[in-house]
Amino acid sequence: MKKLLNKIMPLAYGQYYNAYSLIAPKKVAHNAFHLFCTVRKGRVLPQQAEYLERAKLTMESVADHQLQVYHWPGNKETVLLVHGWESNTFRWRNLIKKLQEADFNIIGFDAPSHGHSSGKHLYVPLYEEAVDHMVKKYGPKHLIGHSVGGMTIMYNQYKNPCDHVEKMVTIGSPSEFYEIMAHFQKILKFNNRVLSHLDDYVMDRFGFRIHEFSTSSFARSIDKKGLLFHDKLDNITPYHASVQVNANWKDSSLVSTEGLGHSMHQDDVNDQIISFLEA
Repeated sequence: MKKLLNKIMPLAYGQYYNAYSLIAPKKVAHNAFHLFCTVRKGRVLPQQAEYLERAKLTMESVADHQLQVYHWPGNKETVLLVHGWESNTFRWRNLIKKLQEADFNIIGFDAPSHGHSSGKHLYVPLYEEAVDHMVKKYGPKHLIGHSVGGMTIMYNQYKNPCDHVEKMVTIGSPSEFYEIMAHFQKILKFNNRVLSHLDDYVMDRFGFRIHEFSTSSFARSIDKKGLLFHDKLDNITPYHASVQVNANWKDSSLVSTEGLGHSMHQDDVNDQIISFLEA
């Protein structure tokens, strides 16, 4: 029954949006966007709590959210860790161990609506505000982002480039917002009229069109050193996203894997990240 409901509910939303968009297009776009941004997982689980509790540093106020910040002290440069959608800082535990062994100073934080942070929704412009706050306050030399976190650090250094940031790492990150929105449309089966209203909503709220938000385009203006990881069989974000970003990012390298999945917690991946930061 639960599986059946999970299939029916998205279709019900889509049919509702299709019909109601004829009467109240702005309201439909607002509701559809908030459904798209609703976070359903990613809070701290019981088995994650003890690890994170030991590293809690402070709560930062950003864009009407309270964001939990974590710190693993070290004597070398500061690294800022930016997790992905419906995750939290615990996802970095394997990399944190490697970074500690290399004596890096590590800052992590839970995104809005994730982990111990407040909220119910997340979207990249909001996440970018959070990243920008952390970059300015903690002065990291290196940024590392997984999935949507990688997309966010790219957007951050395109929108608010910072001189003290020298290196960036993305792992399994998407590139084109229109591809993400097309997947959302496919799940709910709403029509192109609704998508057009969503495009207008995004433009009015954020100042860009859906097709204009592209980290492969942003990459052309980024002057940091970059290292991208992406698995060719990634079933969450398409491999071609990182190929496109790498092609446009002058000082970047792409590490292509096969069979490591989307999360990429493996030691070999983390060892390559350490080598890149130390080079």
